[in-house]
Amino acid sequence: MCQTFSIELRTATQTVRFRVELATSPETRASGLMNRPALAKGAGMLFAYDVPQRAQFWMRNTLIPLDLIFANAQGLVTQVHPHAKPLDETIINGGQNVKYVLEINAGLAKLLQITPGTVMRHPLIENSIAIWPCNAQ
Repeated sequence: MCQTFSIELRTATQTVRFRVELATSPETRASGLMNRPALAKGAGMLFAYDVPQRAQFWMRNTLIPLDLIFANAQGLVTQVHPHAKPLDETIINGGQNVKYVLEINAGLAKLLQITPGTVMRHPLIENSIAIWPCNAQ
């Protein structure tokens, strides 16, 4: 079931859901989860770009350890960066052709077996090209 403030991920073994805040404007993408003391269990932030592009992140002013999940325009996870360290300004390269990035609490990607090949489902992912469209079961 697709909802604006929820994202589903289908791994090799299960389907998981996170409540998400959306970062769809340059301003919200720039600030992301900066300066927040915590991220609720089962929550995350979904970054969405207008067009697929090279994605680079850092943890400047981010107080929460995070897993970063990078996906293409079809909703296919192409890379997972586990345990990004709070306040670290080292560039995290998510690769080319990234349209979506999901940030979740560190350790959850491994625990939930979210790996490259996992598929995302969300209303921002165009049904006509999505691997797992909103109108599918």
